[in-house]
Amino acid sequence: MAFQWRFLVLAWMLTAALPLGLGAVGARAAEPQVPVLWDAKERLPKPDLSALPRLRFLTTTDFPPFNFLDGAGKLSGFHIDLARAICAELGIVDKCQIQALPWGELEGALEKGEGEAIIAGIAATPESRSKYAFSRSYLQFPARFITPKTKALSEPVFDKLRSKRVGVLAGSAHERMLRDYFDTVQIVPFDKPEDLYNDLKAAKIDVAFGDGMRFAFWLGGSDAAGCCRFAGGPYLAPEYLGTGMSIATRVDNPALAAALDYALQEISMKGTFAEFYLRYFPVSFF
Repeated sequence: MAFQWRFLVLAWMLTAALPLGLGAVGARAAEPQVPVLWDAKERLPKPDLSALPRLRFLTTTDFPPFNFLDGAGKLSGFHIDLARAICAELGIVDKCQIQALPWGELEGALEKGEGEAIIAGIAATPESRSKYAFSRSYLQFPARFITPKTKALSEPVFDKLRSKRVGVLAGSAHERMLRDYFDTVQIVPFDKPEDLYNDLKAAKIDVAFGDGMRFAFWLGGSDAAGCCRFAGGPYLAPEYLGTGMSIATRVDNPALAAALDYALQEISMKGTFAEFYLRYFPVSFF
């Protein structure tokens, strides 16, 4: 199976901001925001799905907060709400279904026609694009800096980080980013996230750099105890971090992927996506 975003399970408008490169970071506000990955000036054609007999989304139950079973055993999560909103936007609620399967069965079920789309965090890579047609990305995962609240940094952070001790997970894409774009810092690699967090709280390092979503869950949890905050803006760098989350359809069904694009854009422009994002990510990682 192609590389995917399964590591996210380890953690649990706003502006018309498009994906941001490292060179333009000073243009973004330092405070986290709800991401909007669609150009409001681009109008996608509304698809005619009157001949579509069914749209069944395939997902899993073990990927919180995206898809999971709640306390009552009901399939819930960000992806579940998003799939239902897509069906409503396309006007096919009566034809819409959501089925949960084990991760390893998703690809085979799609190939056998047991579903029309997978909404479970499959990443769009050169390898996976040979198997699937993908919607555009609806959520990306930026790199972020975090600091103790007493040492908050604002943009532009580059010069302010000079000679600072910056912790990062060893061997990660974030370490490669840090070495390539912030070569004036003292890089302190860590093997385990908990060791990085502990040293940040103990002021053994000045700053931590890593996955914004994981950081958001830590900042909002009891372990952080309100010690720290995001510093500077989000860094979206597909060459290091991938292109984020997309919905996969069969490779011979690009028309459905395009229909999903239309629905996703409408959901974003109407504020529905922001509602879902804030519901499941109360500490925004943007």
